[in-house]
Amino acid sequence: MSSNGAASEQSPLILLTGATGYVGGRLLAVLEESNRRVRCLARRPEFLQARVGEGTDVVAGDVLDPDSLVAAMRKVTTAYYLVHSMGSSGSFEEEDRRGARNFAAAARAAGLRRIIYLGGLGDSRLPLSPHLRSRHEVGDVLRASGVPVIEFRASIVIGSGSLSFEMVRALVERLPVMITPRWVANPAQPIAIGDLLQYLVCALELDPEGNPIFEIGGRDAVSYGEIMGEYARQRGLRRLQIAVPVLTPRLSSLWLGLVTPLYARVGRKLIDSIYYPTVVRDDFALRVFPIRPQGVREAIASALQNEDREMAATRWSDALSAAGAPPDWGGVRFANRLFDSRVARVAVPPARAFAPIRRIGGATGWYYADWLWGLRGFLDLLVGGVGMRRGRRDPDDLCVGDALDFWRVEAYEPERRLRLSAEMKLPGRAWLEFEVSGDESGSTIRQTAIFDPVGLSGLAYWYGVYPLHQFVFRGMLRGIATAAMAPAPTSPADGP
Repeated sequence: MSSNGAASEQSPLILLTGATGYVGGRLLAVLEESNRRVRCLARRPEFLQARVGEGTDVVAGDVLDPDSLVAAMRKVTTAYYLVHSMGSSGSFEEEDRRGARNFAAAARAAGLRRIIYLGGLGDSRLPLSPHLRSRHEVGDVLRASGVPVIEFRASIVIGSGSLSFEMVRALVERLPVMITPRWVANPAQPIAIGDLLQYLVCALELDPEGNPIFEIGGRDAVSYGEIMGEYARQRGLRRLQIAVPVLTPRLSSLWLGLVTPLYARVGRKLIDSIYYPTVVRDDFALRVFPIRPQGVREAIASALQNEDREMAATRWSDALSAAGAPPDWGGVRFANRLFDSRVARVAVPPARAFAPIRRIGGATGWYYADWLWGLRGFLDLLVGGVGMRRGRRDPDDLCVGDALDFWRVEAYEPERRLRLSAEMKLPGRAWLEFEVSGDESGSTIRQTAIFDPVGLSGLAYWYGVYPLHQFVFRGMLRGIATAAMAPAPTSPADGP
């Protein structure tokens, strides 16, 4: 490692496949933070290029195209194989097999020292789902190349944004009563994404002699039903699960397609895997690695906390405009959050555009329909909330932590950004954010309302008041823009 924080040219070069996926994307960030030299293989490099660090290479390639792997493998010592064809509309088993063969042959020709592969848990002595069977077969294909292979076999991965976690979240948030098939009671051993990443990084220092296979999981062996119950407990939701004797994986996957973000094809393959027990039978990993994984309670709490940190560090506009959202949009979902965002452009520099935002609330008011804001505060008082009576500490100055009517200043960057978190009584959590960008010739003001609903009552609240939000938020932004364009007040000392 070089002393200036960047990986030196003499550091071993790591090839990372699957960097656009969930685990691969998280692993890329960890490798970059530890100053590793990384080269990413991507079918569409232009999609990944903006997300990598300055010292990370991105090369075009596809494991189904053997010729594209030659340049990608050059000077590489270790490769992570995090590729699967679960979303394929064709025979994913055959695509997995071909991709692994191509990759293994290229690794052997390039003289790689090791391949680190992430597969799936499951007892190979018993019947397995096609997905889990394919995961095991890929490991066999990679080992047959003669290149040393370190294989990890994991069950459900719990982390904000992971496929399994998002499925659990959607089911629990949207369904007060869940009709659950028998597979919901099957045992699994979920692992937190942070623990999984630790294993993957520690493998870089491990001697791969003997092609070890490590079964890894969290501290607890639990069912999907118990995972859903723990998520509901941490979110403060009451949920009833009613077991039924017959509900086929196909019917279950179609149901998931209706009530979760999963589309039926992926849902079917995921449920096929859940249908079989996926628990750790060999504690070899605990004896080799200095990692003591979290239990399911800690893993879910960590996922929710990490999500809050990630969202707090994210510019809502950047996150959603990257997904192609128009300048003004409402009802957009990102993770579990719902958004209402709109833009105004004013022909004044950012300092003047931000001035009305800095003075919002208290005696200044909210620039539109103040009587409705007052009514909302009165209703909040009736249910034991703080109401509007707190006002603000100073009419012109703000600091992080200030009370502002029934909001609290959560983030403040003078002349650029103000984010308020709601302290009113709500079936969820809410934020209101203002961002200003531009130059001396003009500025853009973006106003975004964000809501994290809890259960169906939270969703009902958001969509119930959504027409009113359209009316109020549109008028508020228009009022802020008008105030920004108004001539600056002249003090008596300035003269006529």
